[in-house]
Amino acid sequence: MISIDQCLDILRRLIATGDTNDIPLAERAIEEYREGTPVRAPKSGLLYIQQILHDARDRLGPESRDVADTLDAYIEKKLAS
Repeated sequence: MISIDQCLDILRRLIATGDTNDIPLAERAIEEYREGTPVRAPKSGLLYIQQILHDARDRLGPESRDVADTLDAYIEKKLAS
């Protein structure tokens, strides 16, 4: 189980590298956060993570932006399920 802060740290580091090969690691961090969070909290936590991704998007380089966009789509899919 990882906290939302740990999840965000992992996502920030992986996005900063801009390496699409790291996307499975980021997805795993998101899943570990979701699995270890009480029933009502994952949705609000994912929305919070998504907002942070949106806020940082304009400051990212093209490769990092692509990774962030991919993770944003992944979170959106999790929110819909």
